[in-house]
Amino acid sequence: MSPKKAKKRAEAASSNVFSMFEQAQIQEFKEAFTIMDQNRDGFIDKNDLRGTYAALGRINVNQEELDEMLMEAPGPINFTVFLSMFGEKLKGSDPEDTILNAFKVFDPEGKGTLNKDYVSEMLMTQADRFSAEEMEQMFIAFPPDVAGNLDYKNLVHIITHGEEKDQDQE
Repeated sequence: MSPKKAKKRAEAASSNVFSMFEQAQIQEFKEAFTIMDQNRDGFIDKNDLRGTYAALGRINVNQEELDEMLMEAPGPINFTVFLSMFGEKLKGSDPEDTILNAFKVFDPEGKGTLNKDYVSEMLMTQADRFSAEEMEQMFIAFPPDVAGNLDYKNLVHIITHGEEKDQDQE
């Protein structure tokens, strides 16, 4: 793709992207962008991605993975393009109530928790099946309590809002 065409695509992708998010969300994305833009040049490139992965403890990222990530962008990844890419990924994602209701189907008593083994069985055997590795990643990110139960209300809140729900808000 020619640089001129890439620039035009980037401009089209960024039109009115700031209206898609609340100001607090934009600030969080800006902080994430700043962390990822390791050389502080205003763009996220392959070296920035590699550095970000290294900071997260993953050193063996291959070139193809990084190239694939960069190819998802319509052009050079500045903050506006970064924001529009997140907007595209989030567009069509289910609202909180829809996701919560999906979990409630498996929780007829309305306890707000589901047994880890039951969640694993459902997610690994139904519809778009999760792999064992994906289940492991989920339970690392959202660990069950000591009794082996997953607080799905908190999980859904974090998925849709991106932060831990305050315990006194319930």
